[in-house]
Amino acid sequence: MPFDDKSFPAQPREVLRDRRLLALWLFSLCAMILVMIVLGGATRLTGSGLSIMEWAPFAGALPPLSEAEWQRLYQLYQQIPQYQLVNQGFGIAGFKSIFWLEWMHRLWGRLIGLAFVVPLVWLWLRGAIPRRMVPRLVLLFVLGGLQGAVGWFMVASGFFPDSTSISPARLVIHLALALVLYATLLWTGLTVLRPGPGTDSPMLRRLAFLLVGLVSLTIVAGGIVAGLHAGLDYNTFPLMDGRLVPAGYFSNDIASAQFDHRLLATLTALTAAVAVAAGLRIGDARAAVVALGVTVAVQYTLGVVTLLWVVPVGLAAAHQATAVLVLTASLVLLHTLRRT
Repeated sequence: MPFDDKSFPAQPREVLRDRRLLALWLFSLCAMILVMIVLGGATRLTGSGLSIMEWAPFAGALPPLSEAEWQRLYQLYQQIPQYQLVNQGFGIAGFKSIFWLEWMHRLWGRLIGLAFVVPLVWLWLRGAIPRRMVPRLVLLFVLGGLQGAVGWFMVASGFFPDSTSISPARLVIHLALALVLYATLLWTGLTVLRPGPGTDSPMLRRLAFLLVGLVSLTIVAGGIVAGLHAGLDYNTFPLMDGRLVPAGYFSNDIASAQFDHRLLATLTALTAAVAVAAGLRIGDARAAVVALGVTVAVQYTLGVVTLLWVVPVGLAAAHQATAVLVLTASLVLLHTLRRT
């Protein structure tokens, strides 16, 4: 959605200042969502996501303040299958160790809400927000609230009988919505800074479009792998049990999920290599394609090492964070090449 100076009821110097303020706010929200995605991945990897049995959007902002409250929450946790089948007998100390990570995850979500609403009101009152930008910001606010509800919908799937973890499908929905929020905020911020058309390179633009699609699909496929804990199997590369395509591809969800993720990641890396080779000759796109090439190379390496080392928490979290950086680089490249 392009902006022009007429959208800002101010003088040119004030226009530039307002655009920078808007962009800084939007990019700060992107950074907070990136942290949120990493925290969410860490809670899943450590099994912490089911430790809080209540959805209390306001009261839950405070941690337990008494031993009696800790015991009450621990007793709630003892009623779900994850405790009975995985963590039985790990005591209040063990419960606290998983509780704090999930509590931080939820608190960070609340802080994102505040970081959206408070600057939004301030910028609106000072007339720094163009009218044509308002519908998009309203939609983002609604989607942000929906993300909190989807998060609880995801967590609740872990309370079902015989379930010790969340539903992979609900995890993917939660992740996909986070990516939509991130991408929309990033694109809006970039457009605020550079409202005019970008470099005219039809071939590179088509590659950038393809890359955004491939990166998004690869991340979603990674979410399915994470939800199924599929990274704990087939810990060899590039073959899976000595085969390029695993024997159980059509009958084994874990085999198919991991193979699909590998295939999409490889297609993304190859497409990125072509885009880098093409973009290095285009001055305005050179920095974007270099950033793309570096992030894709780092991400692919992280993915292989994470798999070979059987998904250590630190590497897996870094892999998830770098996935968002690859998406960022792809979107920046596409924005550099946009027509309007």
